Amino acid sequence: MSALHDPLTLRGITLRNRIGVSPMCQYSSIDGLSSDWHLVHLGSRAVGGAGLVCVEASAVTAVGRISKGDLGIYDDRHVPGLERITRFVSGQGAVPAIQLAHAGRKASTQVPWEGGKPLAAGEAWTTIAPSAIPFADGYSIPHVMTTAEIGGLIRHFSLAAVRALAAGFKVVEIHAAHGYLLHEFLSPLANQRTDDYGGSFANRTRLLVEVAKGVRTVWPDKLPLFVRLSCSDWMEGGWTIDESVALARLLKEAGVDLIDCSSGGMVPNAKIPLGPGYQVPFSERIRAEAGIPTAAVGMITQAQQADELIRSGKGDLVLMAREFLRDPYWPLHHLAELQGTPPVPKQYGRAFG
Repeated sequence: MSALHDPLTLRGITLRNRIGVSPMCQYSSIDGLSSDWHLVHLGSRAVGGAGLVCVEASAVTAVGRISKGDLGIYDDRHVPGLERITRFVSGQGAVPAIQLAHAGRKASTQVPWEGGKPLAAGEAWTTIAPSAIPFADGYSIPHVMTTAEIGGLIRHFSLAAVRALAAGFKVVEIHAAHGYLLHEFLSPLANQRTDDYGGSFANRTRLLVEVAKGVRTVWPDKLPLFVRLSCSDWMEGGWTIDESVALARLLKEAGVDLIDCSSGGMVPNAKIPLGPGYQVPFSERIRAEAGIPTAAVGMITQAQQADELIRSGKGDLVLMAREFLRDPYWPLHHLAELQGTPPVPKQYGRAFG
């Protein structure tokens, strides 16, 4: 039996295996509402044998959407459609999760297949950030958040978690990676504040820790809370893996159960050494030094590669994105390679006997 087959228990939830579907924006919403596309997209990965199926970055406010096509969880109207998804995913034996997000200065853009550029005047909305530093050329200068607005943001994340619970999710993940708002507060490349939310490590991490504590307050003790971090900005003067380890310790104290270890996204010109498993060392180090479970991500495509990662203690969970886009049934197709029985739905049994 492979390590990938092993169940993973976090608080009161047990994943049937160590394979998860990473949150992937589909840019297919209207007014933040989920649709048949989301049901089939996510449901097919649950049918395909994943242990965890995570809904894409779902904005906690309307202005927190990357584009008008983003999912939202900022209105009670979003709950019924999401509940339809969690009911189906749970019925297939997978654990439904959702990523709570705010795009910060990277908001107000076109969907990718329309170019992904900042929206033109008349369509755009005002973006917010810790400091008045645009993401890149062509992006507007964001509004600098006041202390009162920061307090409001923390409440929005907590309210989103309440809606996630009502929709039937068993895991929530706070998105603090890829150059979006919470990551912007962490990184000196985007945060040049001089108040309690800028400058020192303690100040730059304050907002994320407060968001985590706020979500943990409304999220049941029996259910896990994840945080996705960009563990390195891959840029001189930016956020580092050393800081990520220290932050992971703080998040563990705040009630976070797993760190989802990604990287990059803060600036458009970072030099990222792409290659199979290139982010796995972040997962391995945070797991060892912060004493908290981790998820490994990034160009993990092969069953043996993923199994070795778990078996050698480099992570507790493998999250895959593009590989699941290429093959929604990746666990069914590949777990058998590792001398184990894949979680085949009874309706599909004739093809796997």
